[in-house]
Amino acid sequence: MNILCASSGLVWPKSPQKGISGIREGGFEDILLDMSACCSAEELEHLGKEREPSRGVLNPKPKSAMRISEHPEELCSCLKLLLEECGKEAVRITAARAPYLSRNTKREDLGELLMRLAEESIRVCGQAGCRYLIVKPLISGIEPGGEWEANRKYYLGLAHAARRNNVMILLENQCRDKNGNPVRGICSDADEAVSWIDRLNEESGHESFGFCMDVGVCSLCGQDMREFALMLGHRIKAVILRDCDGIHENAMLPFTSIDRGHFRTDWLSLIRGLRETGFDGSIIMDFSSMTAAFSQFLRPQLIQFARGVAEFFKWQISMKNVLKKYDKRVLFGAGNMCRNYMKCYGGEFPPLFTCDNNKARWGEWFEGLEVKPPEALKELAPDCAIFICNVYYREIEQQLRKMGLVNPIEYFNDEYMPSYYWDRLEYWEA
Repeated sequence: MNILCASSGLVWPKSPQKGISGIREGGFEDILLDMSACCSAEELEHLGKEREPSRGVLNPKPKSAMRISEHPEELCSCLKLLLEECGKEAVRITAARAPYLSRNTKREDLGELLMRLAEESIRVCGQAGCRYLIVKPLISGIEPGGEWEANRKYYLGLAHAARRNNVMILLENQCRDKNGNPVRGICSDADEAVSWIDRLNEESGHESFGFCMDVGVCSLCGQDMREFALMLGHRIKAVILRDCDGIHENAMLPFTSIDRGHFRTDWLSLIRGLRETGFDGSIIMDFSSMTAAFSQFLRPQLIQFARGVAEFFKWQISMKNVLKKYDKRVLFGAGNMCRNYMKCYGGEFPPLFTCDNNKARWGEWFEGLEVKPPEALKELAPDCAIFICNVYYREIEQQLRKMGLVNPIEYFNDEYMPSYYWDRLEYWEA
């Protein structure tokens, strides 16, 4: 599973050195390159308008927008310094986003330009060795019910270039505004997204299309993310992790949008769904709203923290995939965590036994498992994995290594399980 940092708010194409080095020093080795940094939604919206009123003052349109918008083939030149800096810092561009219009756009005349910009974005991805490109759908000027046909032609028109450059185009769930409130847009219903991806792949004759799940959009649209993920299944190649309050568009770190101690985003539902699908794609951390609010002096710590949060999600989402890796396993710990393991995974991934440091427990049976002393682990075959079911992970791992064990040691955790025992055992540690 790859962990990516979104470049938005951190990297500027004309002076990328500090941003790229900061991302690398923060622990990220991969980025999501947002090409709208060279051609923003605002700039596209004002294309061809010599002057725009702003609080009674006439302002000229940005010159940078003129250059890229009128000459899409210069997109690669605009990103040249950034691509070079990524090479110097050994930062991979694993995914990218093509320039796009805002969801409130009134422009109905830019379909051809967006196509050219997407084609150039594919070419940049090919040169950079980037595997995925997120391409937003056409939205403006399309009659209700005509979204598929309009975008079918658009996406299939990009399929050949994508295949030639070894790039997969990712569709993304969208929301739209209705009377100022976010509501479900194109591909925000999982069955529609599945239909679009499967039909595009079938008609293109190649698996050129996949899906990027934007958690922020799911939250804004009030969706059950477990069901959403399960329906899309293997089609999900990337997940954008960003928090918001479910009302306003924002990109904050997970677990930072809270109300009286409760999360605004249903992270339990998301982790459950992705874990069940066996997701092993790209996790994209987008915290651009926080980046904009934080002082530059605090950004290094913010990036490091974002990396830690990403590692936590990787650990939780991949829990079941890690269990699948091993043919034989034992548990360390005979308490609540072991109990939840047996309830959720004991049937599919049965342990040989469990062990515990508490001598009083040795020889008893707990949740169908014999409780043995740690010394019993020395009798295991070297390929048998030991899953620590106790919050003192590092201390126990250190204990086992001092015993001379060479077995794989994994950390099991029951914070985000398919189901729980709500009556906790209080008379021993777990």
